[in-house]
Amino acid sequence: MTHSTQPDRPAEIARTRPAPRAAAASTRREVDAAGRSDPGSARAAAEAAFEVTGLSRSFPLPRAARRGPGHPDAGSGGQPGDGKRAGRASRHASRQAVRGVTLTLPAGASLGIVGESGSGKSTLVRLLLGLDRPDAGTVRYRGRLVRAGRPRDLRWLRRDVQVVLQDPVASLNPRLTVGAIVAEPLECLRVAEDHDARVDEVLRAVDLPTEVRGRYPHEFSGGQRQRIAIARALAPRPRVLVGDEPVSALDVSVRAQILDLLAELTIASQLSLILVSHDLGVVARLCDQVAVMRAGEFVEQGPTAQVLANPAHPYTRTLLAAVPRLPGPASPLEPTPGQGPDTSPEGAASG
Repeated sequence: MTHSTQPDRPAEIARTRPAPRAAAASTRREVDAAGRSDPGSARAAAEAAFEVTGLSRSFPLPRAARRGPGHPDAGSGGQPGDGKRAGRASRHASRQAVRGVTLTLPAGASLGIVGESGSGKSTLVRLLLGLDRPDAGTVRYRGRLVRAGRPRDLRWLRRDVQVVLQDPVASLNPRLTVGAIVAEPLECLRVAEDHDARVDEVLRAVDLPTEVRGRYPHEFSGGQRQRIAIARALAPRPRVLVGDEPVSALDVSVRAQILDLLAELTIASQLSLILVSHDLGVVARLCDQVAVMRAGEFVEQGPTAQVLANPAHPYTRTLLAAVPRLPGPASPLEPTPGQGPDTSPEGAASG
């Protein structure tokens, strides 16, 4: 089967990003009304949330991966002494997970980072969150340098930047009730407000009844657990929400509900969004900007609709060509050359 280099399906997805329901958006605006009354909001909107310059991170290869031709354990076939030299060099072998990444996330913007597994997306997120140290380059949040360190030294960043992880089963403590889970960041970050009232607010914001606060994570479905994780992230009133594959573990129907919820919350709460995904449809639905990552590098960046409709880099075109398509009246499956019906005007006329 042949693929078009510029398929229209992701572009159509980008054009159909859902507008938040008026009533739901109104309800969710109340969630952060108390924390958003800033007289300098116009200035804050103009500044960058994240500024990343020349960011690089490498990791040493495990011993088995270092063995290649000439390694002492790889057998004979080389010149005398080659094995020892290769063995010494292999002790310092490493793999570059992030290579010279530079990006700017304006306040209030939404950025999708896409790429295949192993392209460095999650490593980049860890560097942005101060969970790992780069080998080179800098990360700044609102002008302040982000450095990995003790939890108390990063409390200022955690208050403003929260994350929703891929698997809510792994990210939610099974021994804590929902109320305790959602209140945990309020306590750890020493947020000075009524914690019980805030927990109720964010539970309602993610369409969960406040009565669930006494129950445990195992009592909920996958979609409900992810709503709990989102409520926990929203509790300290962050300015930036980071999603690391937040819907990839959910089935299709539940995924659509969570995407709608995230779209409404980011608008209602005026959040900046960084979304990591291998799903171009998810990024097209939620993000204004997209960065395509391959082998630790950004190979293409730009407005989502533009990049998906007119990709400039061959790798971006490859990702787009891999998007599954269903046959339909307007877009039949392309026949294999030399097989299948003739769809040309002449063939249609003769049929």
